[in-house]
Formats: sequence, structure tokens, C-alpha cells
Amino acid sequence: MTGALRVIATAGHVDHGKSALIVALTGVDPDRFEEEKRRGLTIDLGYAWATLPSGREVGFVDVPGHERFIRNMLAGVGPVRLVLFVVAADEGWKPQSEEHLQILDVLGVAGGVIALTKSDLVDAARLHDAELDVRERVAGTALARAPIVAVSARAGTGLGDLVGAMDRMIEEAPSVPDARRRLFVDRVFSITGAGTVVTGTLTGGCFAIDDEVAAEPGGTRARIRSLQTHKHSLGEACHVSRVAANLVGIDRTPVRRGTVLCAPDAFRPTNAFDALVRPVRGLDRIPDRGAFMVHAGAAETGAKIRTLEQRPGGQMLARIRTDDALVLDVLDRFVLWESGRRRVVGGGIVLDVAPPRTATPGHVAFLSQRAGATERATIAELCIEEAGAVRAREVRIATGLTLQPVPADGWCVATRVTDAVTLAVAALLEAEHRAHPLDEGADLADVRAAASDACRRAGARPDPGLIDALLARQHAAGAIVRSATTVRLPTHQVALAGHEVQLRDLVDRVSGAREATPPTIRELVADGVDPSLIDAVGRSGVLVRISPDLVVAPSLVERATALVREHTVDGLTISVLREALGTSRKYAVPLAEWMDANGVTRRVGDLRYPREVTPTA
Repeated sequence: MTGALRVIATAGHVDHGKSALIVALTGVDPDRFEEEKRRGLTIDLGYAWATLPSGREVGFVDVPGHERFIRNMLAGVGPVRLVLFVVAADEGWKPQSEEHLQILDVLGVAGGVIALTKSDLVDAARLHDAELDVRERVAGTALARAPIVAVSARAGTGLGDLVGAMDRMIEEAPSVPDARRRLFVDRVFSITGAGTVVTGTLTGGCFAIDDEVAAEPGGTRARIRSLQTHKHSLGEACHVSRVAANLVGIDRTPVRRGTVLCAPDAFRPTNAFDALVRPVRGLDRIPDRGAFMVHAGAAETGAKIRTLEQRPGGQMLARIRTDDALVLDVLDRFVLWESGRRRVVGGGIVLDVAPPRTATPGHVAFLSQRAGATERATIAELCIEEAGAVRAREVRIATGLTLQPVPADGWCVATRVTDAVTLAVAALLEAEHRAHPLDEGADLADVRAAASDACRRAGARPDPGLIDALLARQHAAGAIVRSATTVRLPTHQVALAGHEVQLRDLVDRVSGAREATPPTIRELVADGVDPSLIDAVGRSGVLVRISPDLVVAPSLVERATALVREHTVDGLTISVLREALGTSRKYAVPLAEWMDANGVTRRVGDLRYPREVTPTA
């Protein structure tokens, strides 16, 4: 059995019959505590469940309606997107009916059904008037199109119609295929012999037995030993479910109401986020000052709000800083409670869970674009565009989207940054090739510096890893040729034309009568030879550079190679090489090492053999 179950939260004024209705629908009493039964009201979150005629399983979160317990109500409704809204036909609309509707409205519920309870206590005319009043009250809100069903838990009338309406609500509820899995913990307790058990609403994916999870904030790791949904043991529980998870490797200390169970390293808890905020209906704007509480999921914490941009209709883009870290995702909904007024004053949508320290005009402009986005992929694109360049894992943590395919080098780069770096590198190399036609290319350090400047001008932080990744992409695309120390354009070739006289003089000095003991590079430069010309003839093969300070004639290398082949059996020593060539150890040693490095010889102790020969013992 899998957790293919949907969760519905109840809402409405105290004593309007929410709990009685749930008992009538499910046969389960959601009032868990003796005080709740004695006082006749729901203090904490209650749970019940049933199977609808369609075969769909449904769980109910029965939330308190009394003003004192409004925070528990927020914990229950927060992560749930479907609601059964209860209004008593004999009492009609009440202040807490309005307050609960305000909360549901700013949370953006995905579907709702309105139950007009205690319908057996009023006549048909009064029931009709009550229905019209409710329809007028919910106009313009998230429940504007919700069906209204008259029911009586005591008499049992209307329950079939109510069940059918809920079935249709579940069928039509939108799915959230790209959300990240989270279990919003609202209860924690211990069972002797089993350990820590948490319960809450699971959204965005599935958890299975033996999955490793993290309790955030804090990142404490645990393993899921067992899962239950409404007394059914599960191998896997999925979005959206009421889930009890028995955890191994963790005690109750780091887990409390508001904790989120998630995949390890999936989220980065934050004390600051940017959001689109709007006041509840009846308020023109969010108060400038106040003791605010943010309710997100099952968590609540104190908060300070700073307006970034005022928008029409009392909406605003805001930076919200919280006393405690929250586990948030982009597009999450939250509610703002103002302690002084003892009421909900607004709510909003999370736009950025890792905002920059300074909210620049450019950042606010990107927030405005995010505010109009409904897809996670669009927000990921805006995240990359704003940063200029960001690691793929940071995009995943910030937006919940794993890019497909993941860039091989791990970097997501905006087009403007790629283009700016490409143009800057090309311009530098073209100038370098014009100024120094004999050079192999520009120094790698200079190219990195030019790329970093271009990256910064394009609005991206020039991380060294990013710069090397961009150069590697250009190399792979054939736009540049990169070696260990130099970079050149693929069209660049060392131009020896125009240097014939200097070239002939250099070759004569190295290949002449002193072929076995030519002047060092330092001596050649001291005599006025251009170092670039020496490098160029070494790369072209006119001369052979056997060490940083020596170039020799190719004929000397050929003589040494032939000499090695004469000593296939007994091996060649440095002394024999020196005497046979008529040179000194100053030349013989680097020449022998060059032959080792270039695959001409194989060294065994002090002897050298041709590379293709395997020396005998």
C-alpha cells in the first residue's frame, strides 16, 4: 500500500460543528485531549480519516477555531492546500469565520468546499438566506467558487452531497510535480522500544522505509524505520499525506513542531527571504511597524519586515528577517500575524530564499519578474540571469529545480556573461598575436585576468573556477587553443617571415662549428637575439629546445639517437655519449634527459637503451 491520500483541513468559527462533522464523516473523534472534550472545543490539531465512495483516501486536519488557538490553526492549514470550510446555519458568519477565510485566501488554497452545518436547526427560508450570505462573504476570495452544501451532523442529512463535493475537489486539485519532498512536523513523541516518532503533512514527493532524512533546521540525520498513514503501515508514503514516521538515530531534542524532514542537503534554512506580500482583505496595507510572526508550514517565528517596493493594491516586495531559521522553498505561501493587533494582517509568496545582502534596484527588478512567475523553471532561469553565473547545486538548493542536463562543469551561466567573456578573450588574443607574432600565444594568467574583468562587467562574480570553466568551454568549442601556460586563437601561426636574416644567424650560431657546445639561450639573448625568435624556432622544429636554457641543432639530436641504437645490448652511459659527441656534461646530461622525456630512450640505472628495447638483466 502506498500513501496515495489527500489531506483536507477544516476551518471556521468555534463551535460551528467542525469536529462533530468530522466524526459524522469518518467515525473518528479528532479531539485527542481530555481538556478538548471537557471544554467542547479543539485546542490542538486533531486528525481523522476515511475512504470516499470513489475509493480515494482522505485525511482531515481538524484545526482549532477559538481565537486563543489561532496559531495551532495556522500550523494545521499551512502546508495543506484543500479546505473544508464550516459555517453554522443557525449562527451565520462570525469574526473568526472572516479571519480563517483571510488566512486561507493569502495561503492560496487549491480547492475548497463550504459546509453549512446545523441545517436541521433552521427552516428552509433561513437556510437559503444563510447560503446567500456565505456566498456574498466569500466573493473575491480563494473560496469564491467553492460549492456550498447544507448538512447536519446530528441528523445525518446532506452528508452524501458533502462527500461527493469533496471527491470532486480532490479530483480537480492541481498536482505539484516539481516540488521537493518535505514532511512538516507538527507533533513529536517517543514510544518505548521504538524511539522518536514524528507526525505531519508530507508534500512534494515520497518517503520510503530506510530513506535517510535530515531534520532541518540543524541538519541532524536520521533513518526512517517505519511509516504509517492513519494506522496503516506503509513501505512508502507520498504527497499529500498525513504521515507518522518512526526515526532511527535521532532523539526528540532537535525535533519540534515546525521542524521539516527532507532529503539531506536538499534545503538550506534561512533567516532572510524576499517575498511578494499582500494585506488581508479589509486592510489597505501591511502596518509599517509591529511585532510580526511569520507562519510557514507548521513553523512560526518572530520577524521584521522591510519594504523594498510598494505595488498596487497594498501589495509590496519585502525583505523578511526571522528570529529562527525557516526551511523555505520558492513559491511557498506564508502568513503574517501581528501580535499587537492579535490578528492576521497579511501573507505572501516566497520569491528568493537566498537573497543578496543588499537589495539593489537590479535585484528588486528581478524580484518583480519572479513575482509574475508561476513555474519553478522560470524562477531558476531568473536566478541564473540575476547572478550571471551560479553553480548548478546552488540553483537546486535555491529553487528546487535540478537542471536537465546538469552542466558537466557544474556552472549555469547567463548568455550575457558567456558572450562578454568570449569577446574579451578574442580581443586580447587578436591584439597579442598582432603585437607578438613570434609568440605561441598569450600568457594564461593574462587571459584569465581579461576574462575575469569581462565577467565582472557583465554582472557575475569572477570565481576562479568559473573562469577556467568558461575558457574550457571555449577550448572545447574550438574558439581558442589552450596549453598549460598559453592561449591562442586557432588561426594563429608563428610568423617567421620577415625575420629571415635573424633566423639564419641564429641557426648558424647553434649549428656551426660549435654544434656540440652551442651558446646558451642566456648568452644568445645577451648578444641581441630576440627571445621570441628563439621560442619560435624551437616550436617550429628548426632548432630543438632540450632544456630551459639550451637549444641545439636537430643534427646533434640525430647523432645522439643513432649512438643510442649502437648500444642496444650494453646500454649507453653519459660518459660514452659525451665522448662520442665531443661535448661536455653540461650538454650531454640535458640531451639524455630530453631523449628520456620524448620517448627516444629508456633509462635503467645509469644506462640508456632505445625505448623499444627491453633490457636484459
